[in-house]
Amino acid sequence: MEQRAHWWSPRLWAAHLLALVCVGIAVGMGAWQYDAWQVRRAAEQQDLTGADPVAITSLLGPDDPFPGQDVGRPVTVSGTWLPEGTVLVAGREDDAGHEGFWVVTPLTVGGPGEPAVPVVRGWVADVDARLAAAVPQGTADVVGWLQPPEGTGEADDDPDDDVLPQLRVADLVQRVDQDLYGGYVVLREPEAGLEPATLDQLPPVGTFTALRNLLYAIEWWVFAAFAAFLWWRYVRDVTTVGGADDAADEADDEQRLASAP
Repeated sequence: MEQRAHWWSPRLWAAHLLALVCVGIAVGMGAWQYDAWQVRRAAEQQDLTGADPVAITSLLGPDDPFPGQDVGRPVTVSGTWLPEGTVLVAGREDDAGHEGFWVVTPLTVGGPGEPAVPVVRGWVADVDARLAAAVPQGTADVVGWLQPPEGTGEADDDPDDDVLPQLRVADLVQRVDQDLYGGYVVLREPEAGLEPATLDQLPPVGTFTALRNLLYAIEWWVFAAFAAFLWWRYVRDVTTVGGADDAADEADDEQRLASAP
């Protein structure tokens, strides 16, 4: 009579353990990435604009990733303006729906040679209107809202001008000698000659916010499912084909031994 190996057979314990470890790690990593996705989206929905200002250095360092939980928090910055890094950021509408530009100038955090943070000084209706506001010089103490750097891959039609499609740190760092922080500040009070730049002029939070974390979570879960499938396939093969053959071989051996003189 044909015998079959069972799934709880000792020869399969190693396969069970390996599958359990792989699936457990993959599911856990997927849950971690999914949680990071939810945290990032929830952080962008928080309203911290009315909180008391804190020094930017207490939230963010020049080489630190942006703290997602502090989006919109008021911060103070003291340093020296870098007028050579002044740019305009296109696609910003005022309350009346008129499209204009943000005027952005980096401000060092500390002494003249320290890393700088881009500061949105105000809003203008057109490129020529920025001439109404003098480019800042010297030192300054400012208060504004902390924001993460933008960047969805939108192309810059004319990289040689001073107009950017988005406030990307990678574009600004080429215009100054200092390192730049991984974020920027929108002034609460605009510079003289400029209209206020408000957070309402920010592009809306898109569906793809923190999408990378969600995709990573899905990848980990797919891996977990694949590992579980491989385990099931292996156990099935061993307990049906291979297991039956092994059991038959063992039965034949026992029969030969029993019949031996």
